Amino acid sequence: MDPIIAATHPDPYPYYAQLRAEGGLAFHQGLNLWLASSARAVAAILEHPDCHVRPAAEPVPMAIAGGMAGSVFGRLMRMNEGPSQRCPRSAIEPELALLEAGKVKALVAARFITPDAEGLHNAMFRGPVCVVAVLLGFSPTQARIISELTADFGACLSPLSDQAQLADAQIAAEQLSGYLLELLDDPDNRSTLLGNIRRRFATESPDQQVLIANLIGLFSQTHEATAGLIGNALIALNRHLAVPHESLQMDDLIAETLRFDPPVQNTRRFVAADCVIEGVRLNAGDVVLVVLGAANRDPLLNTDPGLFMLDRPNRRSFTFGVGRHECPGRLLALEIAAATVREVLTTNIQLGGLRWVYRRSLNGRTPVFSS
Repeated sequence: MDPIIAATHPDPYPYYAQLRAEGGLAFHQGLNLWLASSARAVAAILEHPDCHVRPAAEPVPMAIAGGMAGSVFGRLMRMNEGPSQRCPRSAIEPELALLEAGKVKALVAARFITPDAEGLHNAMFRGPVCVVAVLLGFSPTQARIISELTADFGACLSPLSDQAQLADAQIAAEQLSGYLLELLDDPDNRSTLLGNIRRRFATESPDQQVLIANLIGLFSQTHEATAGLIGNALIALNRHLAVPHESLQMDDLIAETLRFDPPVQNTRRFVAADCVIEGVRLNAGDVVLVVLGAANRDPLLNTDPGLFMLDRPNRRSFTFGVGRHECPGRLLALEIAAATVREVLTTNIQLGGLRWVYRRSLNGRTPVFSS
């Protein structure tokens, strides 16, 4: 096994423990990159100013450069440093944090979920993006289209996508941009969320394309990571808990799943300048694979890390990142995931009768269920 294969392995956590034992920050000859697997090393890499989210020589992946998907990618705050990262973040993050949980729950509850694998798939992969789209002012019908386009756009973010998927991603980026441009120009849009984001953004930048790109980015992050969190929470519930659904502390279930079996297992950082981190000299151009799934189970971060505990004291997790690139939609993702799992359980779906495989990915851990 290696840290890439581990992301979709049935049980990568014994291997992650081995990585931590071999050193929190160590070089992997086979992958030709550094591995950060301990809590100390992961925190140090994520917080270091010389560890960037993209390589300096390739700010946009070559496979999508030159098209609309590449144009969107190049403007995403999650793929930038400095002002290009801080400006859209300062507009979007505070407003997402102010959203009322009751409104999110109501939007999730309004979606019909069938008690089968297909209904679960729609709840995981379509529902969360629909919720965000409606919050921004799209109609329910438009929101369903947005969720489908977001699924296509996500292909541009994966190195595993083939040429047909990349072509679809370019088309989806163009269509998503068009929908958002119309939404921003709509005088009848009454979305408080979008209105407040626009006001904050206008004080920082006049470039509407940056705002559009980062709203597309909000959809894409919601699509994949929230789906994985919902699915992994249901797996954890089936495997580890014998708790009546009516008395289940849903927020604790989601938070512990985020730590115990996160939907994002690793991320990468690219060293922009020579530096020393955790006593290890890194050179400009080095690549660090930050193994979040390993660090979350570091006993120095959480006691008894191999136990799934709803009432875990002082729970800590790196899944949403730390520092300047911590996920701006963290609270919204947790609320959508908790509300969706609650609604799925009300259908009385038989979790024990479902099978699953993990979607092909280099870093995501997202189950796809079948009967």
